[in-house]
Amino acid sequence: MADLNICISPDSITTLGLGSCVGIAIRDPISKIGGLAHIMLPDSTQIKENSNIPKFADTGINCLVEKIVQAGGNRKRLVAKLAGGAQMFAFQNKSALIRVGERNVDASREVLKTMAIPILAEDTGENYGRTVIFFPETGEFVIRSVGKVEFSI
Repeated sequence: MADLNICISPDSITTLGLGSCVGIAIRDPISKIGGLAHIMLPDSTQIKENSNIPKFADTGINCLVEKIVQAGGNRKRLVAKLAGGAQMFAFQNKSALIRVGERNVDASREVLKTMAIPILAEDTGENYGRTVIFFPETGEFVIRSVGKVEFSI
């Protein structure tokens, strides 16, 4: 949680326990360099102690892109996939503070849009957690959830 890293083909990268958190997989399909961020919150400017860059959509996605480019990826070719952002608990109160998963997904989409990085696929929302495995070589993003059939986007 609140972490990110890159990997280069043929390696893969995984993150466990995406509940309301969002996994953002980004890759350059030509160099086959990619990475995965596991963000917990949408906006670093709303938190006083915000020094953990990967924790937030706004800072984490930017940092992941920088790392991919530094490793040899081309900024103009980057594409993304998203998973997570679940509403893990049922509450009567539907306030924005409770809808962290939805806010994380919206913030991730907005950051990627601002950076002109297209989202090729996503598996977000619902009410269950996910574990994901990302393969930068092919762009395959494997989604695993308890009691559900594993699939790729």
